[in-house]
Amino acid sequence: MNASLARRLATLLIGMGMALSAAAQAVEGEVKKIDVDAGKITLKHGEIKSLDMPAMQMSFRVTDPAWLKTLQVGDKVKFSADKVGGQFTVTAIEVRK
Repeated sequence: MNASLARRLATLLIGMGMALSAAAQAVEGEVKKIDVDAGKITLKHGEIKSLDMPAMQMSFRVTDPAWLKTLQVGDKVKFSADKVGGQFTVTAIEVRK
């Protein structure tokens, strides 16, 4: 690989990383329902600007189904979501203390 191509590839990858980090916006929410079998969680959440989504209650897929076993209905959480494979998906989640 020549140096010019390597520089262009590095610039592209850095740009993609910045776009992904800009898209991932942490949002406050509350766990309303957990469906381990379906790999989904229902959250009441604030506005998710990166997804052009108003505050609402809705069901999301999760990238790691193991998270569903550590959460409980009523937990206050901070999470990030994105559209993965055409479906709204929680990509990170933590319980707020």
